[in-house]
Amino acid sequence: MAKRIQFRTIGGPEVLEYVDFEPAEPGPQQVRLRNKAIGLNFIDTYFRNGLYPAPSFPSGLGTEGAGVVEAVGSDVSQFKVGDRVAYGSGPLGAYADVHLIPAANLVKLPDSISFEQAASVMLKGLTVQYLLNQTYALKSGETVLFHAAAGGVGSLACQWAKAIGVKLIGTVSSAEKAAHAKALGAWETINYSTEDVAKRVLELTGGKKCPVVYDGVGQDTWLTSLDCVAPRGLLVSFGNSSGPVAGVNLGILAQKGSLYVTRPTLATYANAETLQGMANELFAMLASGRSRSMTSRVTH
Repeated sequence: MAKRIQFRTIGGPEVLEYVDFEPAEPGPQQVRLRNKAIGLNFIDTYFRNGLYPAPSFPSGLGTEGAGVVEAVGSDVSQFKVGDRVAYGSGPLGAYADVHLIPAANLVKLPDSISFEQAASVMLKGLTVQYLLNQTYALKSGETVLFHAAAGGVGSLACQWAKAIGVKLIGTVSSAEKAAHAKALGAWETINYSTEDVAKRVLELTGGKKCPVVYDGVGQDTWLTSLDCVAPRGLLVSFGNSSGPVAGVNLGILAQKGSLYVTRPTLATYANAETLQGMANELFAMLASGRSRSMTSRVTH
């Protein structure tokens, strides 16, 4: 028997249950691993409260962790029992002693990266990798806007941007968070509680605005973000922490300067062919000392 956290209905933290369960044997393309550390992420609340639907009930929770392989399916050749592995995109069920997961969702973990580092950085780190290197391939010297720069994804983005020579302007809600973002590599910060974000972006960019704006906040920052994108630039709306963006009139993109908008998700970028390479780039960034795992909640 093993332990896991599950939920049978959507709601607040009170719907979570700590229960015994019998781990299943892996299917042909699955791996069963014993978690050594798991990551807790804001997206977990989306599943718990119903913003993102759980596949079935009762459902496990959590999409990120790191551990050791203890069984492999008959068609799995890239992993073996005893391998150190990590994952950042589910399926749901990371809040458990043991997790059954498709082999295609796993990456091999180098000895230079601890279980705790991996569990705290996989989801956020892979998100930053695809945002800064794939959704828009940033070039040294460019100036970008990144909302919630002191959060988990934002904190990593500050470090990554500085490492590649990009000037990241980060929005924050307090002086303390501004100091945190600057310490991690943000070029400048804007306190949206006391400053006009769009006006300040114009000042910092000499009236040019930004070729790309990264917005993981959603509803509350949508219009502000549009006002910060340079003509024919790109708005990357990658999260919903304030609620989803809805009821969009596409004509506003023309009014704001023939803008482009994308709503990406990690699952589209990280697949069996790309995942290990993305992770290797993340691990190399961590090992180089130019970036470090976050102090987000990690549990054993």
